Amino acid sequence: MLKTQNTAVMKWLYVFAFVVAFLVVFGGFVRLTRSGLSIVEWNPISGAMPPIGQQGWEQEFAKYQLTPEYLKINTGMTLERYKFIFYMEWFHRNIARFAGLIYAIPVFYFLFKKTIPLKEFGIYFVMGILFISQALAGWIMVASGLVDRPAVSHFNLTIHLLLALTLFGMALWTAFGHKYGFHDSSKKGKWSLPSKLSAAFLVVLIIQITYGGFTAGLKAGHVSDTWPLMLGTLIPPNLFASWVNIFESPQTIVFIHRWFAWLGMILVPVIYYVVKKQNYPADIQNGLKWLIGVVALQIALGVLTILSYVNIVIALLHQANAILLLGLAVYFIHRFRALDRK
Repeated sequence: MLKTQNTAVMKWLYVFAFVVAFLVVFGGFVRLTRSGLSIVEWNPISGAMPPIGQQGWEQEFAKYQLTPEYLKINTGMTLERYKFIFYMEWFHRNIARFAGLIYAIPVFYFLFKKTIPLKEFGIYFVMGILFISQALAGWIMVASGLVDRPAVSHFNLTIHLLLALTLFGMALWTAFGHKYGFHDSSKKGKWSLPSKLSAAFLVVLIIQITYGGFTAGLKAGHVSDTWPLMLGTLIPPNLFASWVNIFESPQTIVFIHRWFAWLGMILVPVIYYVVKKQNYPADIQNGLKWLIGVVALQIALGVLTILSYVNIVIALLHQANAILLLGLAVYFIHRFRALDRK
């Protein structure tokens, strides 16, 4: 169990969480610019450098020209255009390498200096495993789009996303422990109503993010550019004709992603009402007001993403705001559970 609080470790975890969040958002940019399949090999060490010289570029381009994406979508692409999508994916992978250093160097330094006691290293070790796992999931995702179709598996994309966001949430949770104190597991404080509602909001948010990943992987955001109507009607026919549709059908997936968000919009004001009625600390009440605004902004950005037919800037703001929501959900659960144990 974690007990040792340290400001330097807290600041490191905040920085690491921010880098992971930026990596996720930049990954969204890579996806939206169709750059993710431009590098057809995974070379964790040698891949840190781009091709050198004209021959190097032509060799790399020749590998890409054998992929389904080039053969079915980008036939005739020039080398100069290829360089753009190559560099986007190359930057994405190098940001991941940088994130790995941001994790590894400080954690071993703190361990060596005993700032992090060895007996409390478990949570930090799990973060390292999570980081490696999401990197491997990223390559498995890319590889799924290099075989017979010019797109990655939406399941693999979502797994890659959720692993990264789990890492983000774990880093924040631990950082909050360093700031506010770690929960005493010997005190079995019952889950208060605000804690339960916050946990429910987190579950709703995770489901919504999952369907956001499915939507992105299937490019389901392009199904319809109208709102609230979709394909000319409020509820298109045959959305749930088969249970498989909720995992495979672009129309069904984007429909769920459009409307499930409103459950979060309902839950947060309810949490605020309960917290205010039970006279929780002012900073928590004020924080929940901001959370209501962030949820409303998220829904507005989602609608604008639809109406703009997935404009890159709006879509990325939508994704970044979802990460902010996740961070806030982790924060409120952490605070409520701490108060439960008092």
